[in-house]
Amino acid sequence: MVEKSHKLVGVLGTGLVGSALTEVLLEQGYEVHIWNRTEEKMVPLKEKGAQVEPSPSAVASSCSTLIVSVMTTDVVVSLCEGSQGVLSASPLPRYILDTTTGDPEQTIALAMRLKQRGIYYLDSPISGSSRQIRGRKGVFMVGGETDAFEQCKSLFHALAEKVFYLGPVGSGSKAKLATNLVLGLNRLAFAEGLAFAQSLGLDLSRFYALIRETPAYSMAMDVKGEKMLKGDFSPDAKAEQHWKDLGIILKYAKQVGMRLPLGQTHYDLLKEIIQTGWGDLDNSVVFKYLQERKGRIE
Repeated sequence: MVEKSHKLVGVLGTGLVGSALTEVLLEQGYEVHIWNRTEEKMVPLKEKGAQVEPSPSAVASSCSTLIVSVMTTDVVVSLCEGSQGVLSASPLPRYILDTTTGDPEQTIALAMRLKQRGIYYLDSPISGSSRQIRGRKGVFMVGGETDAFEQCKSLFHALAEKVFYLGPVGSGSKAKLATNLVLGLNRLAFAEGLAFAQSLGLDLSRFYALIRETPAYSMAMDVKGEKMLKGDFSPDAKAEQHWKDLGIILKYAKQVGMRLPLGQTHYDLLKEIIQTGWGDLDNSVVFKYLQERKGRIE
């Protein structure tokens, strides 16, 4: 059997994150085979040199290493074990790098099933918006077998400048949930402060320049500040995605008997935003929502 090229990678899921990762791989000289449920999302990537495949199985048959980037772990399981999924490929791939922000228990169970088929699974969520990922400024947090991580290390570093190996499978997913809890609250606190400053009559551009130089600073201000000030809520990371993440976070907090009052508040607010019809907008839309609700005390 001829060994598949190390510079050949498959990508399953070409939404915001998957598309960004595919573009980086192409720029880094990789041959990339892609599949996405919605075909039109693959067209721009095909024009940039990616090879479109008809199914997850077809991608897996061509590539010994796969990157999965979808919304939930349920979808990951379906892509692996469902009809025309990865496990129906011939030959089977060797490594799966799953960037999905998923459910740790499901992730661990899937990894065990894949290992029985000779496939090494690394839960590899990445912190950062699609714009940051496209610029290789995302941060990988990886869980899985040490040897598998070492074999895939060069690929991780092709995709991002910062890569952290955290331990056994599931560690990456757990770290991403905790990271997203803090990140989302930073973003929400900034949006609330910005809306409050506006309600006081302050010039927002001047206030924005000020607050970034104070102890209140967080990177969320750099990433989302201009979008909030310009009212540009085109998605780099969707509000509904973070709401999904918070649902998983709150589930695990409840399992260990822990209250997350700030996380719960953020979850409820995002649910209202989604019910408003803004779930597909960027998660910085929390600012727009707070702006439009100012003065409303219920």
